[in-house]
Amino acid sequence: MKHFFQKRRNKILNYMKDNSIAVIFCGNPIHKSADENYKFHPNYNFYYLTGLEEEKFILVLTKLNYKTQEYLFIEKNDEQLARWIGEKMSPDETQEISGIEKIMYLENFNSYIDALLNSKYENIYFNIENYNHEDKKNPDITYANKINKRYPHLKIHNLFYEINDLRTVKDEYEIDMTKKAIEITKNGIYEMMKNSKPDMMEYQIEAYFDFILKSNGVTEYAFPTIAASGKNGAILHYSSNNSKASNGDLILFDLGAKWNNYSADISRTFPVNGRFTQRQKDIYNVILDTMKEIENNAKPGITLGNLNELSKRLLADGCKKLGLIEDEKDLSKYYFHSIGHFLGLDTHDVGQRGKEFEPGMIITNEPGLYIPEENIGIRIEDDLLITENGCENLSKEIIKEIEDIENFMK
Repeated sequence: MKHFFQKRRNKILNYMKDNSIAVIFCGNPIHKSADENYKFHPNYNFYYLTGLEEEKFILVLTKLNYKTQEYLFIEKNDEQLARWIGEKMSPDETQEISGIEKIMYLENFNSYIDALLNSKYENIYFNIENYNHEDKKNPDITYANKINKRYPHLKIHNLFYEINDLRTVKDEYEIDMTKKAIEITKNGIYEMMKNSKPDMMEYQIEAYFDFILKSNGVTEYAFPTIAASGKNGAILHYSSNNSKASNGDLILFDLGAKWNNYSADISRTFPVNGRFTQRQKDIYNVILDTMKEIENNAKPGITLGNLNELSKRLLADGCKKLGLIEDEKDLSKYYFHSIGHFLGLDTHDVGQRGKEFEPGMIITNEPGLYIPEENIGIRIEDDLLITENGCENLSKEIIKEIEDIENFMK
């Protein structure tokens, strides 16, 4: 696996100017309360280049006279502290995962970098999303400010957008991880469909999804699950999940497992009692037909903006036939979000919305209609891998045809 990370670092080193150094932080834990921190999440650009998730680690890349070097600075193990929270990752483990041979301890970081910067380096690169001089919690910004004051001759550059650009096109490993996350998500959705009954609470149905994910070793979700029955389905980011799902209601689920940090993002809407009404079928099929047409048009050279304009035309035509609107401009009453986004380490992954698709990109396809006056909210969402000539639906095995859903839920 480590060769994937090496290839990515090589691309960054090739991008860097000669006589340059790059310093990229994994990040620090965020304090919650008392002696407790929130669950640590690595900076995903750092993870993308190293495969490491340990807090406080620092990656250093150097390029001097076109000769490149890689270093990792890690925390030294504390035997007393290890009895409370476990041992720190060893240099050998760090090297095995990342493929980086030069491993040093954090206590030597400042002196080592000072020695480097006092030589012939002219440029320094950081990984900063939003540069705010006052953000004292961001180690990248804190260190960039320090370097700017101490070494004013150095030209400061930002690698954030270059790494993001690399992240938009997935390699074989990333695609495999996404497929695994989708497979587990599928099993969780099926477990909910099998056990759904009228008058269950939304969170009770959701619990079947949770059980499947935990049973498959999933330790983190792509995002908090949306379980929205009846009128709640018309709220785009409904998250309370604490209402009763009544007989005759549809329930909209937007959810996903995370596997080795890669996200699935799937939406399915099904009847709590296992049978759609005719009105529900009519609305559902407008969304399903739109979804299929978007999938047919997703290919290299197209943008998310192109697909969104197509989805609005298709959904507007459908809403006219459903008697919901008379003019296309009124569609926003029932459809008010984009057709999709990039998917990867972040669920709403990096990538400019106007960027043309390339083979290896993964996007979501998620049309919906939200009709609170009819207690109906429907969204269906698949994850699409852009290929040389079109796209591959990575979640096509998760049923979404009305007949298939009703037969499955009998």
